[in-house]
Amino acid sequence: VQLQASGGGLVQAGGSLRLSCAGSGRFLSINHMGWYRQGPLNERELVATIEASGATNYANSVKGRFTISRDNARNTVYLQMNSLKPEDTAVYYCKAIVRRDASAALYQYWGQGTEVTVSS
Repeated sequence: VQLQASGGGLVQAGGSLRLSCAGSGRFLSINHMGWYRQGPLNERELVATIEASGATNYANSVKGRFTISRDNARNTVYLQMNSLKPEDTAVYYCKAIVRRDASAALYQYWGQGTEVTVSS
């Protein structure tokens, strides 16, 4: 299973970016998908998650500015980021929890990260 993240870049404060993360490989379903970020001096932190049901969860720092969504047919998760702030600067990683086969086992995978830089 591979996760390919894209959409990062350089943007001015107040601007927008849309991140995408597509899952590929052999699996039955993707139960949970999420975005995390890690700034230059910080540990990796949760940004937003979305379940297969569509239920979402957001970090307080991004509520009202970021929207997570998923396209189950494309095994893709998106993160629409609006009203970006310099403190949103980080490498953004996607994560997926996957059911690979008919067993109950779930497996966690991380994408390679995409860099977001917000200038003031």
